[in-house]
Amino acid sequence: MIKKHGKAHWSGGIKEGGGEISTQTGVLKGEPYGFNARFEGGPGTNPEELIGAAHSACYAMALSLELGKDELTADDIYVQSTVFLEKVGEGFEITKIHLDVRAKVSGASEEQFRKAAEATKTGCPVSKLLKGAEITMDAKLV
Repeated sequence: MIKKHGKAHWSGGIKEGGGEISTQTGVLKGEPYGFNARFEGGPGTNPEELIGAAHSACYAMALSLELGKDELTADDIYVQSTVFLEKVGEGFEITKIHLDVRAKVSGASEEQFRKAAEATKTGCPVSKLLKGAEITMDAKLV
């Protein structure tokens, strides 16, 4: 079993408070996050963009694996995962995630690419984790 971790610290109330987030590898080390960054477009990071980055990275790697099953190797895979945070009742929920996938795969047919892209949409580990949200996708072979 592989184990990775991230950690966060928070001080203060929801609007005026703030925190720092770090990852095991040190890629993020004491990066600021808070209400302003999450809800008002202020500086710092937020959980939704971190989820989007993780989903994009996982999807790209998993698509590479899926293409390999047909002995195809991607020249380039670009993925943007847009995470939708909406007010639902008294709180907020991540209700939808949209994957925008562009890939250049020499020798791949449109059918091979579409099959791999769809299998990856539901099969990558982060998609499986996020299955409570609607996951949509626009995938293009370029």
